[in-house]
Amino acid sequence: MSTHLPPAPTPTPVASRASRAARRWLPAAAAVAVAAWGANQFTALATVYRARTDWSALSLAAMFSVYLVGLVPGLLLGRPAADRYGRRRVVRGALVLSAVASAVLAVADEPAVYAARPVTGFAAGLVFLAGTTWLRELSGPSVPPETSARRAMYATGAGFAAGALATGVLAEWLPGPTVLPALAHTLGCLLVLRATRRLPETATLPATARNGGWVDGVAGAHAGAATVAEHRAAVQHPRFRYVVLPASPAVLGAATVAYVVLPPLVADRVPGYAPLFGGLVAALTLTMGVLAQPFAARLDDHGSARATLTAMATVIAGLLIGALAAQRDSVGLVLVAAVVLGTGYGLTLGAGLHEVERLATRSRGPTSASLYQSTISSGFLTPLLLAGTAGHASYPALLVGMAVVGVLCLAVTGAHSRRHLPASAGPARSGSGTGTGTGEDSGEDPNDDPSEGSSVQSVQSGPGPRPTPPPRSRRRWAE
Repeated sequence: MSTHLPPAPTPTPVASRASRAARRWLPAAAAVAVAAWGANQFTALATVYRARTDWSALSLAAMFSVYLVGLVPGLLLGRPAADRYGRRRVVRGALVLSAVASAVLAVADEPAVYAARPVTGFAAGLVFLAGTTWLRELSGPSVPPETSARRAMYATGAGFAAGALATGVLAEWLPGPTVLPALAHTLGCLLVLRATRRLPETATLPATARNGGWVDGVAGAHAGAATVAEHRAAVQHPRFRYVVLPASPAVLGAATVAYVVLPPLVADRVPGYAPLFGGLVAALTLTMGVLAQPFAARLDDHGSARATLTAMATVIAGLLIGALAAQRDSVGLVLVAAVVLGTGYGLTLGAGLHEVERLATRSRGPTSASLYQSTISSGFLTPLLLAGTAGHASYPALLVGMAVVGVLCLAVTGAHSRRHLPASAGPARSGSGTGTGTGEDSGEDPNDDPSEGSSVQSVQSGPGPRPTPPPRSRRRWAE
């Protein structure tokens, strides 16, 4: 008696297309990750430069901070450029810039490093805005916005962490510790360029980008002017000045203290493994930041600054632990400080972005993210400021001083926690952009009517009953 098994079902064309569509976002995620890798590879390389060159600590801090010169323009131009010229063209062009910058970095002399860092920052800023938008749109309309936002967040966080860790491993155990890590990133960019070569364009380009027309270009200029006006209104809002602004330096200030300032202070405790240790601390800090961001959504409340206050208190605790680690020359305490500061970094990033989204009501998603991330970028100057003042005070004293400043900022934010509420603070959009200091896409719906946004007005606390705040913000995916 023979048994005949039925033939395996043949995938239908519709199912095959759906499967291909489900995988299209992966190369875009790789583009975001490799840009983040390039942005953070200097963290471990700085340890190698410190050991193998006579460059001063102040010069190394300046090399780290000059990245900011390129990052801010990249963040501001990334979304407008992607709308005008297309996501695909902007992302792939930025990857070429990032690859060239890493090739220049491999020269490993001071002028080359100073030249490469701003170019790396500019390329990263472009990809963080255009790339995450592309990733979301390639995910398809059937994917919930919070899912695409989570993909962007993990791609950026993985790139940041992997960049520091991979650079540390390559510099620790392979020859050419100042050359090979940078060339490895160049190779990674080229591989991602190849992987994205067949990805489709998802933007609807204006006539100026397609055939030289000018009518759509004028319309685009008016739209850009409206976004600028919206950002100006948000920045001038009292809640931005008294709640968002006092906390904004803590975002990247916490992260850079954890993985730029603290590891060199205990490098003598890990002889022969300083690059690897620096990479591990950076990866730990940034991983904690990614893990902490969903909790910022849980803490976020329209009627108070609860999430921001919790985040600032966490950063202050991390600074005090860092000061103790520097005083005791303790590797273990540096790791503890990295965990706490990384958590504070993620909480402040998420909490601040939620506040800015409520102020820039019409500038949804990447545009509100670019506004906030341009604000927080001042934290990149923290290592430079500490290195410049280290001749006048010890690092433990400087870190305690930073904690004191943080307490003062916490007091300002606490005093205005329930004041200056946006006049129409509806529930925050699900899938709000969260990331690692980089501008992830927030799942913005391109079909949203901009007129939905309310004007940015302030509800001052004063005589009479205070308006009842809307329900607390809570991202579905954070639950």
